[in-house]
This record gives sequence, structure tokens and C-alpha cells, in this order.
Amino acid sequence: MTGLNWRERRHRWDTRYAPYAYIAPYFLLFSVFGLFPLLYTAWVSMQDRNLLDGDAATFIGLDNYVQLLTADPYFWNAMGNTLSLWLLTTVPQILFALGIAQLLNRRLRGRTFFRMGVLLPNITSVAAVTIIFAQLFGRDFGLVNWGLELFGAGRVDWQAGTGSSHTAIAAMVVWRWTGYHALIFLASMQAIPSTVYEAARLDGANAWQQFWRITVPMLRPQIIFSTVIATAGNMRLLAEPLLFNPGAAAATGGSDRQFQTAALYLYEQGFAKFDFGYASAIAWLLLIATIAITGLSYLAARRIRTD
Repeated sequence: MTGLNWRERRHRWDTRYAPYAYIAPYFLLFSVFGLFPLLYTAWVSMQDRNLLDGDAATFIGLDNYVQLLTADPYFWNAMGNTLSLWLLTTVPQILFALGIAQLLNRRLRGRTFFRMGVLLPNITSVAAVTIIFAQLFGRDFGLVNWGLELFGAGRVDWQAGTGSSHTAIAAMVVWRWTGYHALIFLASMQAIPSTVYEAARLDGANAWQQFWRITVPMLRPQIIFSTVIATAGNMRLLAEPLLFNPGAAAATGGSDRQFQTAALYLYEQGFAKFDFGYASAIAWLLLIATIAITGLSYLAARRIRTD
């Protein structure tokens, strides 16, 4: 009887506590490599601290945040560039991914080859992609300017202007990540029952109407997911603007800071000027802005019609 009671207690313990034991490694790793750095960054953001001399740090409270929000035009310039690039990258990514997924969902020869091909940009090194695109958008010998001259347009100094530099950087991001989202949409499209389209065709709906009235609304959860993921990534652009203008002034994002993002400004303050406290304050404000923009993107994506 005692052995039976012990087995019953062990079974109840296993049923009640085993799930927590299964997920404990994740929370342990997150606490060490995620939560602790986050809290430590918040503590450092309230210090006047040099990256090369941490022992000389002094507590200054919220002075770094006050300086950023009220007396630092470079920070607001970087945030403006970040929001601009977010719009130029997130919206085209989703639209192009939907179009590519729709094409790959058709009966094409070599569909497997094309489905694998759209993922190749995503697994390519971001440094290699940026260097190649920087050459393509070169002022004197760039392939893009060569194509513009063929159609009678003049050359563009893609790094000099705000709009031109944002367009070039957005092209890198869109090219690299569109295939990733396209495969997510494609997998979901294949789960839509064919009977739904057959009923729509009987009702007289053409291919365009079927796409917007059936496919897109039924992909709403995937569109929300991709929008959130794209927003979180595009709000933290660093490698693309950093390598777009390599050299001694790479961290400033151009001669007039025309394509310096918030993440690049953080890099400049923390690893070029070694102002670790100020850089940590930028990191926290960028985190708050990313959460806010991601939330707005989520709410906007949820407004997709489902009727």
C-alpha cells in the first residue's frame, strides 16, 4: 500500500511539475544571456561610463536620457532615418513576398528549384550583400547608374542624398529578406483548401479577386507574424548602413549623417567614442521605440479584412 501511494504521489508530481522542468533550460538561458544583459544595460545607461575604463564610472541618474531627448539632434536624426528605412523595407517585403508566394504556388516547371532559390539571399552573408550592393549603387561605375544612363537619366550619387541612400539600403534589405517571408506565405497558401477556390470560381471570381478576397485574408496570421518580425529587424539596421559607406567615417552614416540609423548611432557612441553609458541609453530608447512600432504594425496587420 505504501508503494502504491508513493507511485501515485510520484505520478502527480510528474504531471504537475514535469512541464516546468522541460521549459526550465530555456528560461535559465534567457535569464543569463537575455534578461541579465538587458537589466545591466539599464543600469549602465544611468552612468557616465567609458567603455575602456569601467572602474571610473559615476552614477548620473537619467541625465543620459534627458540629453538624448532634449539636446541631441543627432539622435532624432537617426530615429527619423530609422523610421524612414522601416517604411521603405517592411511594406515592400510583405507585398513582394505575397506576389512571389502566389507565383510559386502555381504549377511551374522546376518549382523546387525556384523555392530553394528565393531563400538563397537570406543565407548569404550580410557583409557580402552590402558590399556588392554598394558597388551596384556606385556613383561612377555602378551598374544601376549604367542602367539609368541607358534610358537617358543622369547618374545618381546614391550615398550623398537622404532619399537616394535610403532607397539603396532598402533595396539590400528587401532583396535579402523577401524570400524568407515568401516561403512562409507559400507554406500557408498550400494549406488553404482547394474547394474554397473552386467555389469562388463557380461564383464568377477571377484570379485577382480570389487572391485578395480569399488568399490574403486567410494568410492574416502569417502576415501579422512576418510584419512583426520584419519590423523588429528593420528597426535595428546596423550592418547595411555601416558597410554602405566603408571608411573612417562609416559610423556616422554619410557625410551629413543622412543614412545613420539609431543602431548605427549607438555603435558610434559606444564603440567609436567609447561612451558606454550614453550608448546604453540609446539602446533602451531604441528598444522602447521598437516595441511601440512593432505593436502598431501588429494592430495595422490585424485590420486586414477577413470577409
